[in-house]
Amino acid sequence: MTTGQQTTGISDTAFNLTSVLYHAAEGGQVYSKYIDDAEREGDHELVEFFREVQEQDAERAQKANSLLSRR
Repeated sequence: MTTGQQTTGISDTAFNLTSVLYHAAEGGQVYSKYIDDAEREGDHELVEFFREVQEQDAERAQKANSLLSRR
């Protein structure tokens, strides 16, 4: 048993996956503001970039959630 697991009762694997899930989901929300800012400035290249990043984070969050549910 690792130190983190001894302290919390949560395995390091579950903690790590939860952390990835949290940060990916949080990023998806933050990118919405970035998209709004880029749209307001008329920067279509940045709008597309931030949408791509947001989509990647959504996929990352879904995969982390799936992996977490199997452990």
